[in-house]
Amino acid sequence: MDAETKALATVQGALEEIREKFKGFPARGVVTAVKHFPAREARLVSFPEFLPPRIDEILRARGIESLYSHQAAACELARAGKNFVVVTPTASGKTLCYNLPILSALIGDPEARALYLFPTKALAQDQLAELNRWTDKLGDEIRTFTYDGDTPQDARKAIRARGNLVITNPDMLHTGILPHHTKWQRLFENLRYVVIDELHYYRGVFGSHLGNVLRRLKRIAEFYGRRPQFICASATIANPAELATRIIEENVELLEENGAPAAEKFFVFYNPPVVNPQLGIRRSYLNDTRRVARTFLNRGLQSIVFANSRLATEILVTYLKEDFAKIPLGPEAVRGYRGGYLPLERREIERDLREGRLLGVVATNALELGIDIGSLDVAVLAGYPGTIASTWQRAGRAGRRRGSSAAVLVASSAPLDQFMVQNPDYFFGRSPEHGYVNPDNLFILLNHLKCAAFELPLREDEKFGALDLKRLCQHLEEIGFLHHTTDGWHWVSESYPADAISLRSISSDNFVIVDNTEESQVIGEVDFSSALTTVHEKAIYMQDGQQYHVERLDYEDRKAYVKQCDSDYFTDAISYTKIQILQTFDQAPAGPARKNHGEVQVNTQVVGFKKIKFHTMENVGSGELTLPEQEMHTTAYWLTLPREMLEELPYDRGARLDGVTGLGNALQAIATLLVMCDARDLGVAIGENTVDSSQQADAHLLVRTPNPETRTPRVIFEPNIYLYDKYPGGVGFSEPLFRMSETLLGNTYRLIANCPCASGCPSCVGPVGEIGEKGKEVALAILKKLPAVSCQ
Repeated sequence: MDAETKALATVQGALEEIREKFKGFPARGVVTAVKHFPAREARLVSFPEFLPPRIDEILRARGIESLYSHQAAACELARAGKNFVVVTPTASGKTLCYNLPILSALIGDPEARALYLFPTKALAQDQLAELNRWTDKLGDEIRTFTYDGDTPQDARKAIRARGNLVITNPDMLHTGILPHHTKWQRLFENLRYVVIDELHYYRGVFGSHLGNVLRRLKRIAEFYGRRPQFICASATIANPAELATRIIEENVELLEENGAPAAEKFFVFYNPPVVNPQLGIRRSYLNDTRRVARTFLNRGLQSIVFANSRLATEILVTYLKEDFAKIPLGPEAVRGYRGGYLPLERREIERDLREGRLLGVVATNALELGIDIGSLDVAVLAGYPGTIASTWQRAGRAGRRRGSSAAVLVASSAPLDQFMVQNPDYFFGRSPEHGYVNPDNLFILLNHLKCAAFELPLREDEKFGALDLKRLCQHLEEIGFLHHTTDGWHWVSESYPADAISLRSISSDNFVIVDNTEESQVIGEVDFSSALTTVHEKAIYMQDGQQYHVERLDYEDRKAYVKQCDSDYFTDAISYTKIQILQTFDQAPAGPARKNHGEVQVNTQVVGFKKIKFHTMENVGSGELTLPEQEMHTTAYWLTLPREMLEELPYDRGARLDGVTGLGNALQAIATLLVMCDARDLGVAIGENTVDSSQQADAHLLVRTPNPETRTPRVIFEPNIYLYDKYPGGVGFSEPLFRMSETLLGNTYRLIANCPCASGCPSCVGPVGEIGEKGKEVALAILKKLPAVSCQ
């Protein structure tokens, strides 16, 4: 029996053990799907004729006698000067799609320059290691360097002068390169290529910022007489070419044919059994992740366990170390890996995984992207990562190209987890996920316009985004940042604008968290939009597992003062949200209901908080708060449920309102799946639909109109369910949700209908205590009246 056959038998044995162990549980629980992917042969083509002989020699010396078909196609597109995006699975050789044409070009023209952008420093370091394997053979013609916040000051001047392939990240490009372009003159005068790896990572706010950073890069390159070519690489999403086009604002070719081989793989969906059918409570997914991982590790299968938070990572590391403490391998057979570990420690763990000295590792998403950790046997995912693309990337860390492997997704009770494991065909079909950005968000664009003016004067005839540049510049002149002359607008402020702009948020107005337990020290910061719900007075703030009690919130100075504590509960803010429609961009029928999207004003006020006990999640207290009301203009999708439709339902007014509330909760969960965003990026609110100005609404979503016969007030309940971008100006979610409304409603029905709870739970419409005994039933009744679900 050869090594590959042995590996297959071991993987299959472990999977069979998992299935047998939990065979007695109800059909709705445990193993909901086992998908078998047979091995796939490579589609190979000869090296392109234009590859330099030295590149050819290095490839052959590394055992590469031919290219995968998509690699050869990428070389042809690059040679033709096309912008393109490569979309192939993990471990399909995407790196060569840009390294081969760029290294070939740099050999032919040593003065040419290339700029590589990676979303994380760890990924940049990994790419540097890969490129060094080339430069060791090619000599001084290829001078590759990373340029990030860790680059020593004394090395930066040499990199600017000598580097012809510079690896960096969007943040460093934003703050350290573009504002100092005069020091990077040689780079910009000769810039031929810009590589954007992990393109799918750049969506929402981060992607909207990157679009503006690239606008600034292109205008500086144009100033130095260059127009670079863009090469992008992405995981599988539904709209990679659209996303790339929106970010770089140029035509983009799509390359999605995958010529790489694939080893045999098993993908298992595992759903912890229900322990309380009435409340829909399932067994702890972390405990079951421990059991599943232990099954594989005990068989000597090198495994990686992914967790969705630092806390979950440390809990699983502790559990697995305990499991292995009494056997010969010992607790050091398993280690943790996450942000916060020292760089040298992370490199050591990566090396031990590659060289087989480490049996298992528990990691956050820090190991999700393409860092080289060798070929593992098994990937176990503790909870759905939030996107299908991330799930495939994590699963792809096992079984890179040879040998059989397995991936197991252990679902939590979160709605998206439950939707995925109960609808496996949805997951394994063509990706439904779309990445969206809005580089023309007024707040984001205006901030980058300041940076652009700092870098180069803004010309009268210049275009920077889709908004009116002249009006924006006049506004910046009025508040003292710009000065207008005959040749344009010039930066006159003494400030350095890039330093004040974070690419991960819209506002740079953060709250600083000060720990007063002993000596005062700053331990972190919270963005403005989250501060009032997370660091209000009497809140329990958590960081790296340590709990802090918020003693005082200084709203004016943007500081929260905290002290360490040991609490058996955490706090959850209670907020009141009111939405006013400012402008409807589009609307259309959705059966008897109506779908809309447009601009809205969101007023939010935190009015109190709940104390939630750890583990049991019971409400053990509450408190009142008086905090300033926040006003925000943003964009929203909303569903209007007409009075006539609701009155046909055989429920009282309170039950209908509970059903609408539960439906809103479920719609939000599915919407985050469709637009690839975090639940924190998309708000949900219920508001009244005001039919005309003569109608008045009270706080309970009731429209009161006079009864024509008795002239007494008649109560009309006609709600709007709003899904709104939780960022000023919006980041591009509302219009896609409007277009995908039928998919949104249909999948929401599947989520609720397939949930085994009796009356509602956190996995579908929300707990019974919040949405009432009939909330789930009413939500389903409403959905059944809509065309998207009437045939299901």
